[in-house]
Amino acid sequence: MGKLISADIRKSVEFFLATRLGWLLVLGLGRSARIRMIGREKVDELRRQGKPILFALWHGRILLPIFVHRGEGICAMVSRHRDGEMIAQLLHRLGYRTVRGSSGKGGHEAFWELVRALREGSDGAIIPDGPTGPRHRLKPGVLFLAQQAEAVIVPATFSSSRMIQFNSWDRFTIWLPFSRCILWYGDPIVIPPCWSPREVLHEGKRLEQAMIELEAAADAHFQK
Repeated sequence: MGKLISADIRKSVEFFLATRLGWLLVLGLGRSARIRMIGREKVDELRRQGKPILFALWHGRILLPIFVHRGEGICAMVSRHRDGEMIAQLLHRLGYRTVRGSSGKGGHEAFWELVRALREGSDGAIIPDGPTGPRHRLKPGVLFLAQQAEAVIVPATFSSSRMIQFNSWDRFTIWLPFSRCILWYGDPIVIPPCWSPREVLHEGKRLEQAMIELEAAADAHFQK
């Protein structure tokens, strides 16, 4: 019983620190980094055209995009899992809005909340292999969401000259202070409203592969 109580206390302390101090860690790491953005002109052009953007990020590579896009009022879909609560509180402190839900719980309501936000002019963000994986396996909700909202999907990822990957299902990645980092935006993807579900799902395979290749290219940038 004592071990169980100790484990619960440890988890409570970790949760408290993550939700109250995690955003400060992100700010500190981000401000120390030397960040280069590749493909940012694609995002800027879409915004000039007034088109809503749905950023698609793998779960393990969310941290640098969160820092760079802080304060922009982006609406992110975050799961109702315990880890999702930590991410949601961090995002709120960094100037994001959130809708809460995933494929396992609350997904239908969150789907339509995010569609509404995109239709009203907000940009959005979604993690298509979250909240629990499998890693790099795209769930099709991102495609149908973009189709319903008439939003443009923009894949994004990051890498660093000095980084740490945790031994977790998503290989969650952070960079060390004063590292060189790149934030890389992929080619925008549009899902036409007239497409059938089969056509949408077929496009999902292309998006999944494009996101995997984008991450590999970002990592290779520092291996030259």
